[in-house]
Amino acid sequence: MDYINILKDLSTYPGVSGREDKLCGHIAKMFEKYCDSVEIDDFYNVIGIKKGKSASGRKIMVTAHLDEIGLMVKSIDKKGFVTVSNVGGVDSKILLAQEVIIHGKKEIYGIIGAKPPHLLTPEEMKKAVKMEDLTIDTGLSAEEVRENVSVGDIVTFKVDPFELQNSRFSSKSLDNRAGVAALLDIMENLTLLNHNDDVWFVATVQEEVGLRGANIAAYNIDPDLAIVIDVCHGQIPGAPKESVFPLGKGPAVAVGPNLHRKYTKKMIELAKEENIPYQIDVEPGDTGTEAWAVQVSREGIPTLLVSIPLKYMHTVIETLSIDDIKNTGRLIARFISMTGNEMEEVLC
Repeated sequence: MDYINILKDLSTYPGVSGREDKLCGHIAKMFEKYCDSVEIDDFYNVIGIKKGKSASGRKIMVTAHLDEIGLMVKSIDKKGFVTVSNVGGVDSKILLAQEVIIHGKKEIYGIIGAKPPHLLTPEEMKKAVKMEDLTIDTGLSAEEVRENVSVGDIVTFKVDPFELQNSRFSSKSLDNRAGVAALLDIMENLTLLNHNDDVWFVATVQEEVGLRGANIAAYNIDPDLAIVIDVCHGQIPGAPKESVFPLGKGPAVAVGPNLHRKYTKKMIELAKEENIPYQIDVEPGDTGTEAWAVQVSREGIPTLLVSIPLKYMHTVIETLSIDDIKNTGRLIARFISMTGNEMEEVLC
């Protein structure tokens, strides 16, 4: 799989929570290469089904959310400057001097202006930046802006993805387009492996604003087992060691009350047997991921969480290791390929 080009494609494609309709069609075409059937539900979740070899009727659901954080146009002032509000967890500190794209009647490029330090008062220099004080400058007149931009239009960050040393890759929206890339990797791996159970791959929507796509998909699919793929915090200077994970050391398998204990134990044992690098993510409460919604859907669904370490989350320079995506795909594909009898033994 061409991980670099797939990540470049996925991460730059606009898909802010609630406005994923164009992206979901793009991802559906990628799913069609590997799945027996692909559909887009009414909520814009992308669902691909890869049939197993048995007729047991068992269903394994694997999810990764496709939406990203972004901005929404709030107002246009008399001079044509655009004010915005956040969609999802956007830290206003990262917005100064960013390049953005306003998705109006046509794409309008702009910048979020920053007052030079020479013009800041001593009081202003001490204060944190507030989103309501920031504006987008498009270079257009107020009339031109209003012809193409409306209140409620979505704004995304304009970035150029790039490769770093040691198989590192940086871009926006790797939370969680990296997970979508892992779904494709699992699909490709399963073309070479026997698996008895039907696998439902779901690229979900609106995770960043409330786990909504996963909630709907889990209820409709009603799987026997769910595996959620997301990102976790990569190791960076100054961060608490117990909350971050080094890049390149494998995916983080979560343990805690939100996750099915016996299935999780089996996945860890499998990683050891197959010499697949992995880490342990201790989650004593809310995991902050779709696993939180999926676990309690319907009568309850046995759920696992596998996370890809990601530095600088919710910024335009999110950074990961390609190797961690590869090992995520390999681990989950091997887990799925266990025979139906072995899977049932886990519950005994």
